[in-house]
Amino acid sequence: MHEIALRRREPVAEGTYAFHFEKPAGFSHQAGQNANFSLIDPPENDAAGPSRPFTIASAPHERELMIATRMRDSAFKRVLGKMPIGARLRIDGPAGLMVLHEDESRPAVFLAGGIGITPFLSMARDAAARLQAEIAVLHVLQLGEERGIVLFYSNRRPQDAAFLAELKHMQNRNFRLVATMTEAPEWTGEKRFISRELLVEHLPDLRAPVYYFAGPPAMTMAMQGMLTDLGVSEDDMRSEEFYGY
Repeated sequence: MHEIALRRREPVAEGTYAFHFEKPAGFSHQAGQNANFSLIDPPENDAAGPSRPFTIASAPHERELMIATRMRDSAFKRVLGKMPIGARLRIDGPAGLMVLHEDESRPAVFLAGGIGITPFLSMARDAAARLQAEIAVLHVLQLGEERGIVLFYSNRRPQDAAFLAELKHMQNRNFRLVATMTEAPEWTGEKRFISRELLVEHLPDLRAPVYYFAGPPAMTMAMQGMLTDLGVSEDDMRSEEFYGY
C-alpha cells in the first residue's frame, strides 16, 4: 500500500472529473488494471466505507496516476471532489484482469459505455506509446504486424463522453473509434446502441477478435448476452462493471 498526493483535477465531461495523483516510487501496473483508493480520515463517511476501486486511466509509461469518475452525490465523492491539492490518499494495487491479450495476431474490440471508457483509454494510450517506440527504433514498420484495435464508445450525448476528443485524435491504422450518441439529435455520427448490427458493419470477422467491455452492470450484461449469441467464446471476453459509488 502507498500514500499518494493529489496533484490536480479537471473536468473531462459533464459531471465527470479526472483526478491526477503522484506515482509512488516502484509502482507499476498494466494498462487496464485497477487499484483501491482510500480516503484518509475523511470528514464524512457512508455505509460503503472510505475505499473504492477505480481503474487507472493513465497508461503505465505516464508520470502520474489518473482516475476519472462521475461525480455522484455520495460521501466518498463529496470528499474526493473537495480535497485540496496536495492532500493524500492510500492506494492498494494494482489488480484486475482487464489487460490486453498476448497474441498480437488477434485484434481487440473494446465496447465501452459511459465512464467505462477508463480502462480502454489506458490501453489506447499504452498502445499508441508502444507504436511510437517501435517506429522510432525500426523507422519503417510492416503493415499488419501490430494488433488492430476497434473501440465502440456509447454515450447519450457528446458532452457526456469523457476523453472523446483525445480518442478521436489518437486514431491511426491500428486504432479506430466508433463513437455513438444515442440521445443527441444534433450528433451527425452514429446514434445506435452497441448491437450485433453495429459490429457487423465495422468488423470483418465477428469471431476473430478478443472482446473487452466495461460500463454499468446492465450494459455489461447486455454485451455479454450479445456476444454469446454471436458465438463468441467466454474465453474471448473480458469485462468490468462500473458502479456509481
